[in-house]
Amino acid sequence: MNEITLDIVRKIYRPRPSDAHKGTFGRALLYAGSKGMMGAAVLSTTACLRSGVGLCYLLGPECGVDIAQIAVPEVIYKTEVPDPNLYSAVGCGPGLGKSDETVHYLRFMLKHTLVPMLLDADALNIISEQKWQDLIPEGAILTPHPMEFTRLTGMTGSRTEMIAEACSFAVKHKVIIVLKGAGTAVIDTDGTVFINTTGNSGMATAGSGDVLTGIITGLLAQGYKPYDAARLGVFLHGLAGDFAAKELSEESMIASDIIKSLPNGYKAINNF
Repeated sequence: MNEITLDIVRKIYRPRPSDAHKGTFGRALLYAGSKGMMGAAVLSTTACLRSGVGLCYLLGPECGVDIAQIAVPEVIYKTEVPDPNLYSAVGCGPGLGKSDETVHYLRFMLKHTLVPMLLDADALNIISEQKWQDLIPEGAILTPHPMEFTRLTGMTGSRTEMIAEACSFAVKHKVIIVLKGAGTAVIDTDGTVFINTTGNSGMATAGSGDVLTGIITGLLAQGYKPYDAARLGVFLHGLAGDFAAKELSEESMIASDIIKSLPNGYKAINNF
């Protein structure tokens, strides 16, 4: 297996042009949040914006408008499902819940999204329950933790066995899998595996995965190829977590601390 290292990430990373405007860095759409779970939407959209995206849109419930607009004033809020192909990339899952309406909307997104797509959390759980594995668009990025992966594939076993199964699933469905955990595995559509080298146990905290979803969706919207976006996003997420742990301790970290440390992660990649 290969490792995601600072040298590899620096080859993936693309410096921002000095004559850029917000349109240069894409339009990300995140389908996230539900009553009682708007924190997941706030975390993912804030992380998306901190990843460097030009514009971030949030598709969420009516009850979440005020929460999102106050917590993340930079986000543009939508309550009705737009054409997903008006955006540069789409991320679905954080805090969605599994209501009938959500299931209907997700099916629409799966069937009609042609731009790069990321699926996480409840989006993966709905796919598992509805047996929609064959509706997943080719080239999509899936970011399951081990339990979500078990629901998706029916497979249990050791970490090594799960990675092997993830390789088979990635090849069969032509998707990219980010199998989260200590030493997150990023698996390409041809079964190539890279293991991340950043991160720490302080990141095993509620909302950490929502942050990762926002980061990778933001990178996709900026035009990174899906496998590059996944590897850069996972490394940057872990690196920010390492900076947060150094400042706060692993025990005291929360997910929003990872977002606050993203600037330090980018500085390290840029040799600032």
